[in-house]
Amino acid sequence: MSTLPDELPMFPLGSVLLPGMALPLRVFEPRYRQMMSEVLATEPPRFGVVLIERGSEVGGGDVRTDVGCVAVVKAVEEQRDGTLALLAVGAERLRVLEWLPDDPYPRARVEHWDELDSPDGGTAPPDLDALAEEVLEVTRLALRLLGEQPPPPLQLAEDPVRRCFELATLAPLGALDRQRVLCAAGLTERAALLSELVAEQRLLLEARERFEQG
Repeated sequence: MSTLPDELPMFPLGSVLLPGMALPLRVFEPRYRQMMSEVLATEPPRFGVVLIERGSEVGGGDVRTDVGCVAVVKAVEEQRDGTLALLAVGAERLRVLEWLPDDPYPRARVEHWDELDSPDGGTAPPDLDALAEEVLEVTRLALRLLGEQPPPPLQLAEDPVRRCFELATLAPLGALDRQRVLCAAGLTERAALLSELVAEQRLLLEARERFEQG
């Protein structure tokens, strides 16, 4: 089990960060520039990311989810205008225990959220190879409708939990669906949910394709 500090700087966003997912950020608000200067002085340099359910990324006053992901900074470059170009990677799930005052930037008391086994304990492990094919098919369909090239061959992680998150990152899902994937208790539940969401996307995309073809 990973150990997180009791208090973590937080970056609410309009998108969802999953474990293993790359997160490029342009940091321009003064409060977040201050936050990043303090984050980069720690080892490892990390902060929490949660989804904004209502409101805006800029200015505060937003409504945030209480389940998110730890982001670990991998690269940062200061721009001429003082903004930061930053690349982070999702590391582990977190659960917010308490939001602290946004002074000078968002902070929260958090805990690591372990992966939980399925409640019945006897469920066969999910077929992630079949799930990968489902995800690839619907991703190809989505890219075809956008006039873009199909994705390159996948190099998925051996670890099944990380592999399932990688498939959720690749799948053409909206932020709320990705949040549902992040909040799934364990691998069995998450794989079943992702398969269901991908099937729904396939129906929508196939209907759109038929409409566009006349």
